[in-house]
Amino acid sequence: MSAGHTPEPLGVHFESVPEWLRGDGESADVVVSSRARLARNLAGHPFPARSTQAQRKTTLKLCKDWLSKAGLSAQTTCISLHQAAPSERTLLVERHLISKPLAKGRPLPDAQDDDRPPGETDPRAVVVGLPDEKLAVMINEEDHLRIQAISSGLDLREVLRRAIDADDRIEAGLDYAFDEQFGYLTACPTNVGSGLRLSCMVHLPALKMTGELEKVKRAAADMNLAVRGFYGEGSDAIGDLFQVSNQTALGKSEDQILHELDGEIIPRIVEYERFARKTLMSKRRAVVEDQCWRAFGTLTRARLMGAEEAMQLLSQVRLGVSMGLIRDTTVRIVNHLMLLVQPGHLQRVVGHEMDQEHRKEARATLLRTRLGG
Repeated sequence: MSAGHTPEPLGVHFESVPEWLRGDGESADVVVSSRARLARNLAGHPFPARSTQAQRKTTLKLCKDWLSKAGLSAQTTCISLHQAAPSERTLLVERHLISKPLAKGRPLPDAQDDDRPPGETDPRAVVVGLPDEKLAVMINEEDHLRIQAISSGLDLREVLRRAIDADDRIEAGLDYAFDEQFGYLTACPTNVGSGLRLSCMVHLPALKMTGELEKVKRAAADMNLAVRGFYGEGSDAIGDLFQVSNQTALGKSEDQILHELDGEIIPRIVEYERFARKTLMSKRRAVVEDQCWRAFGTLTRARLMGAEEAMQLLSQVRLGVSMGLIRDTTVRIVNHLMLLVQPGHLQRVVGHEMDQEHRKEARATLLRTRLGG
């Protein structure tokens, strides 16, 4: 499917900075990235959780065959996840190109797997737009298709436009499951209708430091928004990074969901975080400067570093850079390091698998090298 040769076995350059981590765009000091995701299913085919192994193979082939010629991007690569190594699937999760459930290929609760040969994993794949990775289409996750567009900063309107464009190209060759009354039919009832999930990854260290974070999360829940961790549903918040998204698509149009998040919710969260930063600078400047510079010093001097500790320290440095306190690095570099310190990417940079102790040493060396320590 790829239009040109690439040295990477999966077609994705894992040491490059994906577009969504560039550190630019509107409100990039707080909003790391914006994402639009559309859930779609094929008419006449059972949902993945209700399908047999043979049916999943049929769905996978139908989708792959059409996506290879749908013109989704100037260049694409199709990665068969049931054939990819676990380490490669980990890399794709860390780059937010696939979900953890799709990476694991675990049978979903109601899956009819009586016909699956022993040791064979679920037929599933992802199609990635190259080289910027701004578009990805997961095949045979919870739904037959999950179409994702992602971008740096607050850019919800544009990522929605790109997701819809990809959706139109796909629908030109595949028959979607659609009901005149309910809209697009999906495996989860909360996605029925437009099938749209809009989300932003936001960096909220100041709200955490001022003790206001839980209040913001409760307010978001009251507005029927989901606040999740770094890798979305079921994941923890690391590095003070959170994903904020609409909770349901049922009964709301794409424009309504866009207006709620892009016109109201996300700008308000940005405003709260910036106000918290100003409050800290006016009332506790020495404390903030000390935390940011202490984090930078640790990152540039430590000899052993765990992933969670690295993310928390990088969060403090990112805050310092965004507030103009630290000028020795950039938001783009810090964003990229937040990716490279993850286990899969760290092992790719080093070139071989490592145990936990050697990963800590390699992570510390990487951070010292990239931050000039």
